[in-house]
Amino acid sequence: MMMTEANAPHVLRELRGGVLTLTLNRAEKFNPLSEEMLAALQTALDQAEADAGVRVVVLAAAGKAFCAGHDLKQMRASPSEDYYRKLFNQCSKLMLTIQQMPQPVIARVQGLATAAGCQLVSMCDLAVASTDAMFAVSGVNYGLFCSTPAVGLSRNIPRKQAMEMLLTGEFIDAETARERGLVNRVATPDEIDAEIAKLTASILAKPAAAIAIGKQLFYKQLETGIGAAYQLAGQTMACNMMDEAALEGVQAFIEKRAPAWKAQGEE
Repeated sequence: MMMTEANAPHVLRELRGGVLTLTLNRAEKFNPLSEEMLAALQTALDQAEADAGVRVVVLAAAGKAFCAGHDLKQMRASPSEDYYRKLFNQCSKLMLTIQQMPQPVIARVQGLATAAGCQLVSMCDLAVASTDAMFAVSGVNYGLFCSTPAVGLSRNIPRKQAMEMLLTGEFIDAETARERGLVNRVATPDEIDAEIAKLTASILAKPAAAIAIGKQLFYKQLETGIGAAYQLAGQTMACNMMDEAALEGVQAFIEKRAPAWKAQGEE
């Protein structure tokens, strides 16, 4: 059977050197978060979370757009509140999976990221954008305030700038997104993969256990009061200090040498 976009996988998977690249694969439709795309991406992330060989996940997309948000045609075809609740719950589960999985997730944004596509970027731990990337939470232009994208967006950028984007639906460019904190780095289309490679190499050089425990603590403490946050952070650091990698790292610092960390899965 000839491979077409209609029967091609929604998400492509490539694992190389501990870095798993998941590519949204509906380029002609601007990679919308349809029911099928959400399910495919959820499955891929669930599998990655359970795979000790995956140290970093890069979320990429095929074509000119990163992600145009939800599939509005699919949504309009099933106009019931129960259906919409189910769809948005499915999307929210995916977004929380990205934040709760132990591996860092990096968004590779090469084009438009709108509405739930912008939300997807905001929920990744890191993001690198091409100079031609554009971002918007534009649902308000069609009478639908981007309420779920607002959750991630407001946890990335200052509230008045988030509200301006949400109320106007206007686009911001990659450099503005970097200045506001929605993305970490901006690179030309030819250099974006090299920039991501720098990030992944830096993460891969660190112990997986420290990365995992640190990511979990980072998000959990943000949602608590400062007193509870310090209590949680102290408990986390105490547990982290008992990890073999931390004990070796501190000893290496004392002895003024490079730490000899074991590879992932090595006894």
